[in-house]
Amino acid sequence: MTTRYSDHVFAITRIIFAFLFFCHGAQKLFGTFGGQGTHGQPLFLAGGIIEGFGGILISVGLGTRIAAFIASGEMAAAYFLFHAPHSFWPILNHGEIVVALCFFFLNVAARGAGRFSLDALLHRPAGEKI
Repeated sequence: MTTRYSDHVFAITRIIFAFLFFCHGAQKLFGTFGGQGTHGQPLFLAGGIIEGFGGILISVGLGTRIAAFIASGEMAAAYFLFHAPHSFWPILNHGEIVVALCFFFLNVAARGAGRFSLDALLHRPAGEKI
């Protein structure tokens, strides 16, 4: 019974985490969701682009392995550049979401987008039903 809905739960989790990732990109790029925008800061601009476009690609499951690998790397870099200098512990340096996203996207990069994705739709054998 627990494996019956695992593809569904993975798809929902992938979409929600990717949407949260996209929201962080929108904060950096457009100043939405209480963000300030990048104001010409190259690292934040690069982060916003990766988070915005990566969030969209991972959410719909298109080019997911590559997008998730890049997203995971960006989260690792963000953690060590902006959170780790304040404390070793994520709970103290407010890096929990960054660590969680990093490892979730690493899992997605290794596993792929799953059954409910554009990748699966585009790369399924002819005649196979989803």
